Amino acid sequence: MAVEIPESDATPDPLNEVNSPSSKCVHFGVDQALPLDGGGTLGPWQIAYETYGTLNADKSNAVLVCHALTGDQYVASTNPITGKPGWWSLMVGPGKPIDTDKYFVICSNVLGGCLGTTGPASTNPETGKPYGLTMPVVTIRDMVRAQARLVDHLGIDTLFAVAGGSMGGMQVLQWAASFPERVFSAIPIAAGARHSSQNIAFHEVGRQAIMADPNWAGGDYISKGVRPTKGLAVARMAAHITYMSDESLHQKFGRNLQDRDSLTFGFDADFQIESYLRHQGMTFVDRFDANSYLYVTRAMDYFDLAKEFGSLPKAFQGSKTRYCVMSFTSDWLFPTSESKAVVKALNAAAANVSFVEVESDRGHDAFLLDVPEMFSTIRGFVTGAAAARGIPAPGGR
Repeated sequence: MAVEIPESDATPDPLNEVNSPSSKCVHFGVDQALPLDGGGTLGPWQIAYETYGTLNADKSNAVLVCHALTGDQYVASTNPITGKPGWWSLMVGPGKPIDTDKYFVICSNVLGGCLGTTGPASTNPETGKPYGLTMPVVTIRDMVRAQARLVDHLGIDTLFAVAGGSMGGMQVLQWAASFPERVFSAIPIAAGARHSSQNIAFHEVGRQAIMADPNWAGGDYISKGVRPTKGLAVARMAAHITYMSDESLHQKFGRNLQDRDSLTFGFDADFQIESYLRHQGMTFVDRFDANSYLYVTRAMDYFDLAKEFGSLPKAFQGSKTRYCVMSFTSDWLFPTSESKAVVKALNAAAANVSFVEVESDRGHDAFLLDVPEMFSTIRGFVTGAAAARGIPAPGGR
């Protein structure tokens, strides 16, 4: 039986948020164990989520937003750990392209995460200790399967739209392939239908950095009262480089020195880019669990729709979903060629698809930033899809 857990009123703390999140949360008992691609099931388990806007009478206006690798359910509200605004508050909110005056927006923490949905830092009910590496490895399809259970719990049969960038875009594609009858429109941004060998390589560097930290303790660091912060920080630093373009790095930092007039001929942060990456690494460890980083990166690595369905067009065969696929010119982590492969497969499956390559020098992270062409494209697509679905504008707009 699924049980809605009251929002926690405890002082926000990463360890509290793992099991008792500040957001909404649904607990599923052993009788609703979640089947996993790796074999076996996970149960009991829970999923943490946030909602924005109001579900209309016929439940036709629900939009599921899927977060990226280190994102969370706080897409358009303050993160209780960092105190920062929602990670996509530029896109989601009143009057925004995904308008919460018009749509009921759902965003959940992914399976394997660390902000309330069951993950390696969650308490294993059988032992009373954190799962650590005893938690089964999960996949993107497992994450989507968990989200589908949440959507069922909310009494929603068909989602008006599923949207997300990067790993969120992978989830969008998985939703469209696994539950085509439940997705009216899909917006995968800066994503691909499988993880490239280069991307797997970058993830492996990050995982090895974490596991090389003595405080990782074979994944059992929480029970031992330590944290592999140095390894996790290095993992974040390496990943963050891939989110930016060479041009954006040059424009923002160049070879500028950090708070000094000359080189020190040592190994302090002489350059601004070094200081920036160190800051990114150290602030990241305050809000993310190291084992979750292992699990979620591995889920991305395993993602391969063509392998799952036999070919990429077969993944979308007979799809009635409307698609808006988007890429960015300077994104070398998920280059435009990855999006074009998806578009080609959708065309082969005779799907309704539009494609936009947005001019931007911001790299992969462009989908999180103020990029007017992205906003206007999504606003236009969503407006057209809403008209096709028969969703009226708020207040007669």
